[in-house]
Amino acid sequence: MNNLLKGKKGIIFGALDEKSIAWKVAEESVANGANIVLTNAPTALRLGSINKLAEKCNCEVIPADATKIEDLENLLDKSMKILNGKVDFILHSIGMSVNVRKKRHYTDLNYDYLIKGFDISALSFHKLLQTAMKMDAISDWGSVLALSYIAAQKTFPSYNDMAENKSYLESIARSFGYHYGKDKRVRINTVSQSPTMTTAGSGVKGFDTFFNYAEKMSPLGNADSLNCAKFCVMLFSDYTRMITMQNLYHDGGFSSMGISDEVISSLEN
Repeated sequence: MNNLLKGKKGIIFGALDEKSIAWKVAEESVANGANIVLTNAPTALRLGSINKLAEKCNCEVIPADATKIEDLENLLDKSMKILNGKVDFILHSIGMSVNVRKKRHYTDLNYDYLIKGFDISALSFHKLLQTAMKMDAISDWGSVLALSYIAAQKTFPSYNDMAENKSYLESIARSFGYHYGKDKRVRINTVSQSPTMTTAGSGVKGFDTFFNYAEKMSPLGNADSLNCAKFCVMLFSDYTRMITMQNLYHDGGFSSMGISDEVISSLEN
């Protein structure tokens, strides 16, 4: 056990099952001394196994639809009562594309689906931050993270309209990061993670092929969910107090690569 987050309080969004990055972040946060509250949408709570995680982390679960302001207000209010004060860190691990689920091609999107996915994956981040600021729910020098992906910068065709969602998510971190930083010294960042074997990630068309490609491209290989969780814990801690408004790549070097010897060899065979 380490003590990077000793005495700190946090909220973790999006832990669905043991494959979830948010699940690992919850475990690592508690292992590093934090007290947390878990939350997810009511539908996700029914589908996942979050109560098992709550028992392990000795914490409570508060249902909340992150697209609804009243749910976020209730979540933050109850969390501050449970944790006996403002929170020090929040993880936003929320993302969904209805178009991807319905197998709609990027050139034939259903725009109602697109708006729904945009609301869940990106606008919910702004709603969370705006609500937290109005309620003064985050301690000075607190840390808020959202999980992103390199498709916000580069084109991955099968990622579909989630690329736009992640682009807006990262923009919110920069824009709100300025205002929350000036007001309360709260820092806001996004983490762009390697392709990871989560329930959500593996649902993307061609995921296995791309996972293997990224493994060959990255000098350190793909970063797994546990190492991502450790990185998030560091970003929640006081050791990263002056980092804000950044999109931080946690991808084994993939984002800096043009091509690798391994990929060249595979194309020559």
